[in-house]
Amino acid sequence: INSSLSLSLSLSLSIYLLNDTTLVICLFVSNFRFSISSKHCSRMSQHSLWRESGLLPRSRRFRGKLACCWSPVDEANVPWCFFSKNHGYSVVSKSQPDSTHIEARLTRMDAPSLFGADIKELIFYAEMQTENRLRFKITDANQARFEVPHEHVQAPSSPPTGPLKYRLELIQKPFGLKVWRTSPEKLLFDTTIGPLVFADQYLQLSAKLPSHNIYGLGEHVHQTFRHDTNWKTWPIFTRDAFPNGGTHNLYGHYPYFTCLEDESGQSFGVFLMNSNAMEVTIQPAPAITYRTIGGVLDFYILVGDTPEAVVDEFTQLIGRPFIPPYWSLGFQLSRWDYGSLDEVKKVVERNRQIGIPYDVQYTDIDYMEDKKIFTYDMEKFKELPQFADYMHEKGQKYIVILDPAVSTGKRLNGPYEALERGHAAKVWVTEPDGNTPLIGEVWPGETVFPDYTNQACVDWWVDEISRFHKEVKHDALWIDMNEVANFVQGSSKGCAENKVNYPPFTPRILDNLLYSKTLCMDAKHKWGNHYDVHSLYGYSMVLATEKASREVFKTNRSMVFTRSSFPGVGKYAGHWLGDNAANWNDIKWAIPGMLEFNLFGVPYIGADICGFFDDSPEELCRRWMQVGAFYPFSRNHNAQGYKDQDPASYGADSLLVKTSKHYLNIRYTLLPYLYTLFYKAHVNGETVLRPMMHEFYSDSETWGVHSQFLWGAHLLITPVLDPGVENVEAYIPDAIWYDFEKERITDRKEKVNLNLPADKLGLHLRGGAILPAQRPDITTTYSRRHPMRLIIALDDNNAASGELFWDDGESRGILEELAINLKLFTSPSETKIYLIQDSIARMSEFQIFYYCSTFVVIFLSELNVVTFYIEVPLVNNNGTTTNALTASQVLYLRNLELELGKDYTVNWQDKYRNSRHFDCHPEAGSDQAKCEARGCIWKVRERRCSISEDCGISLVETASGITVDIERNTAFPSQRSQSRDISKLRVEITYLSGKSLRWKIFDPSNARYEVPIPLDLPAMPETEENNRLYTVQIKNKPFGIQVIRKDTEEIIWDSAVPGFTFSDQLLEISTLLPSNYVYGFGETEHPSYNHDLSYHKYGLFAKDQPPGYKLNSYGLHPFYMGLEKSKNAHGVLLLNSNAMDVTFLPTPALTYRTIGGILDFYMVMGPTPEAVVQQYTEVMIGRPVLPAYWSLGFQLCRYGYSNDAEIADLYRDMKAAKIPYDVQYADIDYMERQIDFKLDKVNFKGLPALVDDMRAEGMRFIFILDPAIAANETKGSYPAFDTGIEKDIFIKWPPELSNDIVWGKVWPDYPNITVDNSLDWDTQVELFRAFVAFPDFFKNSTAEWWTQQIKDFYNNVIKFDGLWIDMNEPASFVHGTVGEKCLGDAALENPPYMPPLESMYRGLNHKTLCMNSEQILADGTRVKHYDVHNLYGWSHTKPTYDALLSATGKRGVVITRSTYPSSGRWAGHWLGDNYSAWDQLLKSIIGMMEFSIFGIPYTGADICGFFNHAQYEMCLRWMQLGAFYPFSRNHNSINMPRQDPVAWGPEFAAISRDVLNIRYTLLPYLYTLMYEAHAHGNTVVRPLLHEFVTDENTWSIDRQFLWGPALLVTAALDPVRTQKQLLYVHGAVVGVRGQFMNMDTPLSKINLHVRGGHVLPWQKPENNTHYSRLNPLGLLVALDDGGSAHGSLFWDDGEGIGRLCMFVSMCVQEWES
Repeated sequence: INSSLSLSLSLSLSIYLLNDTTLVICLFVSNFRFSISSKHCSRMSQHSLWRESGLLPRSRRFRGKLACCWSPVDEANVPWCFFSKNHGYSVVSKSQPDSTHIEARLTRMDAPSLFGADIKELIFYAEMQTENRLRFKITDANQARFEVPHEHVQAPSSPPTGPLKYRLELIQKPFGLKVWRTSPEKLLFDTTIGPLVFADQYLQLSAKLPSHNIYGLGEHVHQTFRHDTNWKTWPIFTRDAFPNGGTHNLYGHYPYFTCLEDESGQSFGVFLMNSNAMEVTIQPAPAITYRTIGGVLDFYILVGDTPEAVVDEFTQLIGRPFIPPYWSLGFQLSRWDYGSLDEVKKVVERNRQIGIPYDVQYTDIDYMEDKKIFTYDMEKFKELPQFADYMHEKGQKYIVILDPAVSTGKRLNGPYEALERGHAAKVWVTEPDGNTPLIGEVWPGETVFPDYTNQACVDWWVDEISRFHKEVKHDALWIDMNEVANFVQGSSKGCAENKVNYPPFTPRILDNLLYSKTLCMDAKHKWGNHYDVHSLYGYSMVLATEKASREVFKTNRSMVFTRSSFPGVGKYAGHWLGDNAANWNDIKWAIPGMLEFNLFGVPYIGADICGFFDDSPEELCRRWMQVGAFYPFSRNHNAQGYKDQDPASYGADSLLVKTSKHYLNIRYTLLPYLYTLFYKAHVNGETVLRPMMHEFYSDSETWGVHSQFLWGAHLLITPVLDPGVENVEAYIPDAIWYDFEKERITDRKEKVNLNLPADKLGLHLRGGAILPAQRPDITTTYSRRHPMRLIIALDDNNAASGELFWDDGESRGILEELAINLKLFTSPSETKIYLIQDSIARMSEFQIFYYCSTFVVIFLSELNVVTFYIEVPLVNNNGTTTNALTASQVLYLRNLELELGKDYTVNWQDKYRNSRHFDCHPEAGSDQAKCEARGCIWKVRERRCSISEDCGISLVETASGITVDIERNTAFPSQRSQSRDISKLRVEITYLSGKSLRWKIFDPSNARYEVPIPLDLPAMPETEENNRLYTVQIKNKPFGIQVIRKDTEEIIWDSAVPGFTFSDQLLEISTLLPSNYVYGFGETEHPSYNHDLSYHKYGLFAKDQPPGYKLNSYGLHPFYMGLEKSKNAHGVLLLNSNAMDVTFLPTPALTYRTIGGILDFYMVMGPTPEAVVQQYTEVMIGRPVLPAYWSLGFQLCRYGYSNDAEIADLYRDMKAAKIPYDVQYADIDYMERQIDFKLDKVNFKGLPALVDDMRAEGMRFIFILDPAIAANETKGSYPAFDTGIEKDIFIKWPPELSNDIVWGKVWPDYPNITVDNSLDWDTQVELFRAFVAFPDFFKNSTAEWWTQQIKDFYNNVIKFDGLWIDMNEPASFVHGTVGEKCLGDAALENPPYMPPLESMYRGLNHKTLCMNSEQILADGTRVKHYDVHNLYGWSHTKPTYDALLSATGKRGVVITRSTYPSSGRWAGHWLGDNYSAWDQLLKSIIGMMEFSIFGIPYTGADICGFFNHAQYEMCLRWMQLGAFYPFSRNHNSINMPRQDPVAWGPEFAAISRDVLNIRYTLLPYLYTLMYEAHAHGNTVVRPLLHEFVTDENTWSIDRQFLWGPALLVTAALDPVRTQKQLLYVHGAVVGVRGQFMNMDTPLSKINLHVRGGHVLPWQKPENNTHYSRLNPLGLLVALDDGGSAHGSLFWDDGEGIGRLCMFVSMCVQEWES
């Protein structure tokens, strides 16, 4: 250690030798002190982290008083004076009010002051606002400071519900913070690079960034889009200055940047919400330093998976961009000083005469009387009030300019009424006294300045604009000079010498004077001093002008565009890049500027075409008109005193006019596409003018492209930006590209030389695009009347997609919205076009143009489009080419009157052929007669009934991949006469996100039952195709949906196979699978984790059925994960709760059959197995609950404890044997006659006291509760039933059948009877079991009733820590109801098609309720038990969890037997009433792994088995295995011998103790895994394939499993001492990897292996977790091949609800001496 450092610490060292080669070192630090001299300045390189926060680039004069470090270097811009390490703040206290907020108090470290007035105490506040947005703010702890009063930015109304994509790490001393991306873990924003400085007028913060790809910050001229990180400093402070290429500050204030992290596309944005003057330095670390002179440090970190996603996040924060009126997308003309209205009209007429597309004419300040706003020159512009009408006659618009400054002089012919009304309303910015208007000078001479932060001023401004509009009609407003500009320094009186006009530090702004060309900084606004709000002046003016626009134009949209701006302006206004000049630099620099404003949320952006200042040479103006035709805001504008530069001024026959017309015609052709891009910007925050790297971020060549740009995703513009050039070097990204005017180009992902002669620019259409278009005209008024077109360019997959947004183009709100998603799918044998729209439509002409067989243009003659379908073959039956096209390759379908909802088909294709076998007669007893009666094919040799290729339904109307209407082929016989076919169906496909989608098939005419479970679906669908990992194709004959993974082109779902059926009580759909590896579907016992696809069929229906081969058990999980040949993974959920079955076919294929509801499928795309589970729990079913820490301890239970003394003895024996043990259960035997909430006061009288004693020693207690409520008790003696009757919470018959409860029988006995156990079971049920009623947990009143019962039980009868809910399938001991006569429709009890269930021949009501029973959803909807039976356990779970939390005030745990997708949000699960048999050990692993992918990680099997006698060795091996179940409980049944660890003798107890000690040692790791499951959806019990999916050997391994990524568990599963297993462990220890090997497994041993590269937290074990948690934490470190390891630890109080927690990431690197 350097001698200038002082280090003091106290250590305790523990060394453990695990084996001959593995040494575990545990270091406990109890005291730690570290100090550094203020003069400690080691000789550091120019890239030293602390140098990156350098303050003064060259000056040495401050070094002594600042106690900074001095190190001259010979490199430009590098600071020589930089901070030493004892500057900054330290954290003195920290709190976390909840999981999404962190607060800390900071105090300044002892160091010299830089500029004085240092603030000693600060408050740090962090808020995790959304899954992707973090806010942190640092401000004075004791005194309020100025904060930006933003109109839109506010905290979300509710905390994030999904997993955070970031985490915040707080560093205590010196204070710093690190923002990490969570997946993959990456440090994004690290302020420990330099100290925090927080003085009254100097705030500094530095942060290290992960890459040099930094974009944004403004407003400046950035000569490149990607920033130069070599010590560039950019001042930010709004200023009226020329954008001439310097580094000075310009019109807007944008302390925001985006950082592209790497080729993955993952990006983040950083926004500092601060409006004070500042500078930002970008440094080579790479790093960034902010220095601002006021306000607070209010940062927002926005995390996205792509650069485009970051813009989405930023615009969600500051406000989505407005949709400009359609006409404003037309070409526009303006100049300063036409001289007279006659000259304006001359310009208008000459441009009309040459036929150039042209929508808008402006007048600048020369239209005013002496440049006074709200006036017009009554001599030179005397007809101005009629000018708007003159423009409107030809479908054109008129826009006027307004400046903020108001002349103090009089008008020529009287008083200046606008000024006088302003005086009266006191609307002006004032001098420091708050009363005297500040006087400056602008265009009209002496002026005053409106204070738009004053509501009186806003009212005045709205009124003046309204008055002026009545005098001079206009269509929109252009506001200028609002930085705010002033032609004198500060005011006519000058500015006082004080700390705001002359602060101790001035950022490197133009002129190095804050009030240069603006107001004094001590001027007063309602929002505060001009010092604080100067950069908000333009923003506040926009807000006021937008209000005026709404008042004036009412329901018409109009628009505002502004010169000065601040984040959020784009919500209301556009912007132009200011007063540029006619030179070749400015045409270049406009492109980075426009790209930046798209990042800033201001997509309506452009530069003055041909330049504002100077005469524009023809070549420059011609090239500028070409590229300007593709500016979002396309306006030619020049300045006073320079030559005309409107297109016609260069001559009607000039090349400039010809090329301008050509490209403006293309612009107008594509305006429907551009308008749609603005709609998508408004709705989704997408960019309009798009950087190439936003689409092709994986290609590093695109990262620095700034001379080309895109319209949206699909149109690439490559302009000529240099004089005398006709060959341009352009980069062609990795896609198919079509020259817009020629043919497809073959180059991709390389630089090419484009020949662009004088009249051309590069314009390329990307394959995969469908662009809506219209025939152009001279204005948008006329072009909008022309037919709509579609321009279709196919991608590598012969597919394309696009969207169209259409309304009337100018109304506020959307009066008529037509959002059309369009897709084209082709293959060697077919072409399909799909359109979808949502308004009634009519189409009278349809044309298709083919170019080179791959480039298609479609024209539709009406504005609205009908859903239609076209299917095109390439070859006739005789082998000749079909020639339905004319010689011009145009197909005309004329004079059509196609109305929405009717059926039209154009078929150009042979029938679908499919030779695969899909069963047409899945029931038993199939023969030729039965088969052929269904119109199917009997295969004699195979004796199988196969579905004919002619079967199924035909697609009659389609649209672009979102909604498809389909109709059954009536030529095909009905499959089942008893189940009514539904002939017309709708298919809705929703792109939920880039990694998930949904397809739903339902009856659009008659509502059918749909699963009433809320899913955590994304708020907005993913509308940008390039953000999606998949494409979707719809096939016909037979109908089917194909989902294709884009990057591998694998079809991962393909239901375009025969057999699709949708009838009332049978819905059948099949899909081809991409591989033979399928996992999931439950709950049924499976002999292997990977399914055997040899025609195995599994019935799925919740039932009280112990696990057995192909027996449907307790829950329903119609979810599977599939692997693909590319080693990617995906998951599919069928959200249907009716009885069903799934059949696996060796094709490979899968068939679903369900007997009700709809087909509602969800898919997640992975691509890794672990990502599948993360996405499934994130975007669909919800994250798993985090169980209490103690619930990870070992647990004991049995059904059949005779009394409380038996439990007390067991507890005593377990303590004596020192076996770790946390939880004791009581099964139904603790109850009086097995009745919920009633304690057996004879045999378990002492149980409450025993529970209290055990809990006092750190133990926990869990009681069982069944749902069925005894109904034969004396009234008043059983409140649960009495209040249930009062609240009407029990399941009844439908009112039309009966008003009675549907009675059942379960465990409760009649009162006053003695059960004769010698009788057979059915007789016992009949004679001794009481009637029971089943609560309907869907009802809110039931949940309230249940909570009250549980609270009363806890408060008045016995304490508990968790609840175990059983028999909730629901189980009944009678079939359907007492008397076993179900009322109502018999087809519900015995449907026409019965899945292969355990009791299929006895009806669905076997051992449960009648299917005709009625339940009532929370919204009052009445449903049949037939539909919701499988949801009973699900509905029971959340009320139980809520009641537990309410009763105990702690987290606890709920264990449930019956589950459905999303049950894991509230409960764990055990695998049911298993058997004591060797095969159950393996099946328990399979079951746990399945529930891991079902989103229920807290799961396990009854250790040693529930039924039957356990055998010693088997039970011991099961104890070893069960020690690594997440839910580790030994449980067996009544009348069986004890099987708890102390029941077998000392050896068994000792081995059990040893293995449980290992479990308890690793509980911090297990708890962290449970947290990661809860926060991120990770699996806990993890199949090997999740970690090693690239090794196909792991795809079938189910005899081993992992805890998370790091602990491999290889238990003995058979009565032999050697196990052959596949291992993945550190090679230096085991000696092999990726191989099967024989491992010695003596009776006392379970094989455990820690994976290299991981750090596992641990604690010394104790008898229970109460005591083990008191021990120090240690780390078990296993290094990988590179000598490093990493890990994490989650820690909290273990049971609190929303308590303080800690998450620690650890990284270890081996050092060489």
